[in-house]
Amino acid sequence: MQHKMLSRRRFLFGVSTLAAASVLPGKAMASVGHKRALSMVNLHTGQTAQGIYWQNGLYLNETLQSFNEVLKDHRSGDVTHMDPALFDQLTRLTGNLGFDGTIEVISGYRSPASNAAMKKAGHHVATKSFHCLGKAIDIRLPGIQLAKAHKAALAMKAGGVGYYPQDGFIHIDTGPVRRW
Repeated sequence: MQHKMLSRRRFLFGVSTLAAASVLPGKAMASVGHKRALSMVNLHTGQTAQGIYWQNGLYLNETLQSFNEVLKDHRSGDVTHMDPALFDQLTRLTGNLGFDGTIEVISGYRSPASNAAMKKAGHHVATKSFHCLGKAIDIRLPGIQLAKAHKAALAMKAGGVGYYPQDGFIHIDTGPVRRW
């Protein structure tokens, strides 16, 4: 009987911890136990996703799938498997900046066809864009100066960092360390 009570107590503690974490803002959620959480809105589609995507050393597929859906190519509707390391970079960046709000997404996944069409239309996009691989995101963090977010992203020395002050966003990706 003692064993069942202990298991039940652990179960109830775990459920109550998860329930408490689900109502806390992003930064606070990330600090409850061994968890990582994000909140995002796609500015082109209005779709949102938020939640714990990593817990106790495991990525949570249901949350990752909701992130993939929000980061879909808004031109074609195509969805891909985004690199979970990208979400880790976002978590690290927002944590370093003390940002606990909703990340505004300008661009996540970009299908090769969308990328080619953008290039043909004169947009400055890389032919072999990390967006097409599900390894890049263009964002802004409301309330955080763009230059400060850019500087914090560079300081992480993780992947590529692009600065687009005229368009109001930064780019981060999980490719080699580089900047532009």
